[in-house]
Formats: sequence, structure tokens, C-alpha cells
Amino acid sequence: MARLTITLADRMHRALKEAAARQNRSMAAIVEESLVLRGIQPLDSARAIVAKARANSALNSDDAMAVAVVETRRYREGK
Repeated sequence: MARLTITLADRMHRALKEAAARQNRSMAAIVEESLVLRGIQPLDSARAIVAKARANSALNSDDAMAVAVVETRRYREGK
């Protein structure tokens, strides 16, 4: 497992630490979940999603990728 050092404002660090304690989870688990919710995932995962969508549709690979890009942008913008 890779390690990462980040710098947070004191208030944010305290809030993260308190949330972890309340939820009986690690701060790392909360940060990782937040990244996933923001759509941060390896490129291979994104390609797998596109391949699955294409297999269930009549779209060719270029059209499937175009739809995936649009949907990803909408998701990240909260629309």
C-alpha cells in the first residue's frame, strides 16, 4: 500500500480526526472514500466501466468514450 503525506489546515485535520473517531474508522479510510466519491479512480477502472457500458449498448468505442466523458463531467459537477 502506498503512503501519502498531505498538509491540512488545523481545523480540517481536527474535523477529520473527530469524524474518524465518531465513525470508528481511520482517517485514511475517510480520505479514500472521499476520493472515490469525487470520481478519482485508476484509468483501468474507468476503461472497464466504458467497456461494460459498450458491451450493453449499440455504441462503438469512440461513442461510448464520448458518453463516458460527458457523464463523468456531470457526476463531478454534481449534476
